[in-house]
Amino acid sequence: MVQSLGEFLTSALVNGFVSWAAGQEAARRYTLDPFAVESAILDAGLLPARYARNAGSLGLAGQQALHNARVLVAGCGGLGGHLILGLARLGVGSIVAVDPDVFDESNLNRQALCTTANLGQPKALEAARQAVLINPACRVRPHRERFAPTNADTLLGGVDLALDGLDSVSARIALSEACARNGIPLVHAAVAGWYGQVSTQPGSTPGTQSSSAGTGVAVASVARLYRPVAATADHGDEQRLGNQVYGPAFAAAIQLAEACKLITGRTPALGNRLYTYDLLTMESAGFELD
Repeated sequence: MVQSLGEFLTSALVNGFVSWAAGQEAARRYTLDPFAVESAILDAGLLPARYARNAGSLGLAGQQALHNARVLVAGCGGLGGHLILGLARLGVGSIVAVDPDVFDESNLNRQALCTTANLGQPKALEAARQAVLINPACRVRPHRERFAPTNADTLLGGVDLALDGLDSVSARIALSEACARNGIPLVHAAVAGWYGQVSTQPGSTPGTQSSSAGTGVAVASVARLYRPVAATADHGDEQRLGNQVYGPAFAAAIQLAEACKLITGRTPALGNRLYTYDLLTMESAGFELD
């Protein structure tokens, strides 16, 4: 009698989880790619061992939601590198990575994807390569192009959530407006030296509607935040203050937490709110954007 995939996975449990080795054997026996194997494990009501420390806070339903999610990361540099690697570790199944640039030596101080071995290599392609090394069940589609009004709707097609890792005011406005237009939640962040800010722009899906919209239509709150400075500058204080490793890492961690809440059906703490902080003094403040 031929053993079904579900039977094999159940028989391979170690301490209640499916090991990486068992998943690889399942892929070989049943001619499946890593994404399909993880889908089968989760559909069987089981968890891969890599998510053992996710289980207590997220549970099976949360892990399935992460696996089925498709997230766009605009920018694969300081913020984006931490975001993409974090999404892969969380178990997000599909990532759209957008960045036109290549790595240079000035990126080595803070960008998680940058190494001396990949200087000169495209950031989006490196994002895809490194994410799969962490989690082969994570599918990354790289785009070596700049996020702009002309390609925004195409890049956001089929996406459940967008994360802002951009360094341009005009591009951030384009991302915010496109997400609002398509009803897609957006988690924004910006960093400069010791300072940073994070905000979640809700989409129009149930449970994440903008409180100010009333009709379920998303509001481009991040675009409203940046429009007053768009006419005078396309970059913020990072040009003057620089960025160190702790800035993008801290902001990206908050973005990932907000993203995880949105994907797993929890209420984001920063919906239409701007959270600002100073890592030098460890002071923070929050402001309503409505």
